[in-house]
Amino acid sequence: MRLTWIQPEDLVGHAFAQADEDGVDVADLRDRWTAAGGDPAPVRSGASGVPASSELRALAAELLDEVDARPSPFDAAEPTALAALQAGWRSSAPATADVDRVHGAWLGRAAGCLLGKPVEKISRAGIREILEATGRWPLTGWFTADGLPADVAARHPWNRRSATTSLAENIDGMPEDDDLNFPMLNLALLENHGAGFTTDDVAESWLASLPAGRVFTAERVAYRNLLLGHLPPATATVRNPFRDWIGAQIRGDVFGWARPGDPAGAAELAWRDAVLSHTRNGVYGELFAAAACAASLVAATVDEVIDAGLSVVPATSRYAEAVRFARDTAAKQPDWEAVVDAIEARYGHLHWVHVLNNAALVVAALVHGGGDYDRSITAVVSGGWDTDSNGATVGSIVGALTGAAALPHRWTAPMRNRVSTTLAGFDGIGFDELARRTVAVSAR
Repeated sequence: MRLTWIQPEDLVGHAFAQADEDGVDVADLRDRWTAAGGDPAPVRSGASGVPASSELRALAAELLDEVDARPSPFDAAEPTALAALQAGWRSSAPATADVDRVHGAWLGRAAGCLLGKPVEKISRAGIREILEATGRWPLTGWFTADGLPADVAARHPWNRRSATTSLAENIDGMPEDDDLNFPMLNLALLENHGAGFTTDDVAESWLASLPAGRVFTAERVAYRNLLLGHLPPATATVRNPFRDWIGAQIRGDVFGWARPGDPAGAAELAWRDAVLSHTRNGVYGELFAAAACAASLVAATVDEVIDAGLSVVPATSRYAEAVRFARDTAAKQPDWEAVVDAIEARYGHLHWVHVLNNAALVVAALVHGGGDYDRSITAVVSGGWDTDSNGATVGSIVGALTGAAALPHRWTAPMRNRVSTTLAGFDGIGFDELARRTVAVSAR
């Protein structure tokens, strides 16, 4: 057996890539690694094959620690400490949660996630080829294998864990997905601990409820660090080259729904969750999502939502820069394909689950969609990268702006008001019940 996203030798290439992004000179470390026979390129989709020798693994661990110890020129402009972040925040009294809008957020998140599930890991070009081959380009509905030529299917295989439950011909309820597991887990966290929960409480909820095999990248490293005896926030920093990736961004929605109209309050809750596994831009992804979701329950426009998200992210950060770039590009360019071309030109070198490229795509889709649910989720999923997570985030925000009653029936009906999950106490739960419980938490 070969564990992925965890072995030191598999992490070194990712650590070098992130160091390059962070302006950290690791040329000497890269030379040592290649001289010893290590592969300096990031592992793109987990690892396979024979594990490294004990000597190479030991060197990998040493190099990961060395990368972690080197400062970045972005350190001052991109703080992780809460006090430094809160200096620019303005708190508001939370509004009363509207159950229809909260219900719309849950439904919208699930349907957007479900749309993107079968094409997760497939390139943007591959997604287009599949759709053109089935006469469905541009994307307007669920993906299907019906009529898909064998050669196209062979070049762009569906996500093997998702196709049996997320293609049009197979959908029967909302299948399990981490993009739904984390919101449900965080709902339980708020129910059990209230708004005073700590990062240690988050860690304990993971260990009690999430098998290690159901978390990935930064979350899996943080999980490993917990089992090795590291405490937060060291769980996010010890040999964790994924701490600027998308994982935290998919976990923040419920904190926004619990604080409608209070982006800063939502971001504070999200920060306690995010720092278990992420730093800097990885944390900002969850802050942005939580603040945007808080605004989406009371706002009338996408612009208000994006403003709320930006209000809790350092203006000097690369995350804020990505949001501004995507927003401006989509506002000026009505052709969605041209918008994604521009985002790819700027961020296409990043891993497909890095936070910056995906955040840019999410924001661009929100602007392009202008609050229209169909237009928003189909745009972001057709743009590629982390299709199910991006579909979920866009779907959550636009679903809240729209409300459950006004969401298109063709997206919500196939989910049959039922979520499948291995989380104790949640399997088979309805979106209406999730909304009810979320409103109850918000009232507390």
